[in-house]
Amino acid sequence: MKKTIISAFILVSGLVWSCHTDPVSPDDYQLDEQKSVAEWKGYLRTGYFNEGAITVKSDQLKVKDGQVTGGSFTIPVSSIVNFNLPVDSLKHQLVHHLQSPDFFNMALHPNITYVIASVAPYKGSEGIAGATHLVSGELTMLGKSNPVVFPAKIGINNDQLTVDATLKVDRTKWGMAYAADSTLPAEQNILPNMDIHLKLIGKRKQETL
Repeated sequence: MKKTIISAFILVSGLVWSCHTDPVSPDDYQLDEQKSVAEWKGYLRTGYFNEGAITVKSDQLKVKDGQVTGGSFTIPVSSIVNFNLPVDSLKHQLVHHLQSPDFFNMALHPNITYVIASVAPYKGSEGIAGATHLVSGELTMLGKSNPVVFPAKIGINNDQLTVDATLKVDRTKWGMAYAADSTLPAEQNILPNMDIHLKLIGKRKQETL
């Protein structure tokens, strides 16, 4: 009888210890490629700008206890579109130039990637209105990586993930120096900073047997 009680105690203790020490694996969230975009805007020194969007893809955003903990996303250069030019021929001309070696060099570097290093609570006033988190990570373009940190409004509700964020990216840090020389005439000088507006929508991936 005594041995039975001791054995039962050891078994229960082992189960309790297992519950406390085994980490809960984070859930994988997948972005909706039809709805997740990075809207972009680039300026001449005159104030004139072009704007458009580019697709954002990911199937490995990690969420644990209702918080994003890591992951990465990919931005295919082939998905660039322009919004503001008046006719399709001009839009295509601009997009092809952006995909050329002058800018994103799609032939050698077809994807832009961002790898999340950390996501922390945020109570500042910069960035998107209502930002809830500060996202830190590395952005890779043209084969070069640089840290990029930005406030974001992140929501998780009923297995749906939303991310809204605005940030500026200095393209010259990745070696994208076309028309960035400030000695150029204003109508030819493209400012280094690009405005980016991330609009991401995803959902929790279903487990497959």
